[in-house]
Amino acid sequence: QVQLVESGGGLVQAGGSLRLSCAASGSIFSINVMGWYRQAPGKQRELVAVITSGGSTNYADSVKGRFTISRDNAKNAVYLQMNSLKPEDTAVYYCNADITGSSWYSFINYWGQGTQVTVSS
Repeated sequence: QVQLVESGGGLVQAGGSLRLSCAASGSIFSINVMGWYRQAPGKQRELVAVITSGGSTNYADSVKGRFTISRDNAKNAVYLQMNSLKPEDTAVYYCNADITGSSWYSFINYWGQGTQVTVSS
């Protein structure tokens, strides 16, 4: 079994910063893409940022220049540094990763349970 556990959410004023962390645990042989998605009330889940095992990144236009995604392959972890937060960044943030337990098996997509980020104006 594989688990993704997020931490670091909370309440912050507009203009403030938060750092989200996500650690993968369990039967892990390799992790490909890791990323962060978010879902605001009444809206669809959307991509925030993703990072490959080689360190290539991709961001949603709405967070470019404010958010930075990084990962520690040795710790099977991914991070999201969020600066200059805006009220519209308020959402549940979900960690996502493609993980395989063996070189024989295909990658499986996993989700974390989500962590709430609330930005007050």
